[in-house]
Amino acid sequence: MMRHVGDTEITLRRATPADALAVASLFTHTRAACMPYLPKLHTPADDRIWMRHVVFTQYDVWVAVLGGRLAGFLALSDDMLEHLYVHPQFHGRGIGSALLAKACELRPCGFRLWVFQQNAQARRFYESHGLRLVRLTDGAGNEERMPDAEYEWASHKCP
Repeated sequence: MMRHVGDTEITLRRATPADALAVASLFTHTRAACMPYLPKLHTPADDRIWMRHVVFTQYDVWVAVLGGRLAGFLALSDDMLEHLYVHPQFHGRGIGSALLAKACELRPCGFRLWVFQQNAQARRFYESHGLRLVRLTDGAGNEERMPDAEYEWASHKCP
């Protein structure tokens, strides 16, 4: 599926197992570049194993490709947007918006997500796209033990 954002042509497609290593690399790089405040709990090798054996087996994973390069991805469970990452090189080009629109299309009755409270850029992004802050926590429920925020997108199409 192709989407146009301005002059940019973004291809969104369901990920295949062959994408797992590239997605893991994007995940590792983006977290390090955009969230330097997070504790380093896993190695890049750990991320590759987790991506291949957990994310790609338990979630619905989609990738965004721009100019033949992996630019971002999303991973959905039943009612959670588990991951949405865009490589920093591609920020501001509509890729996050295209991925979020895909999540809304795939989960028309709504979904929730968690974001670290310190991730002001992501929080502004979600809020600007109509997601509602549900609650703030002290981070006791996440692996990083960092304060987080739960957001939800609720469609008016479903009861």
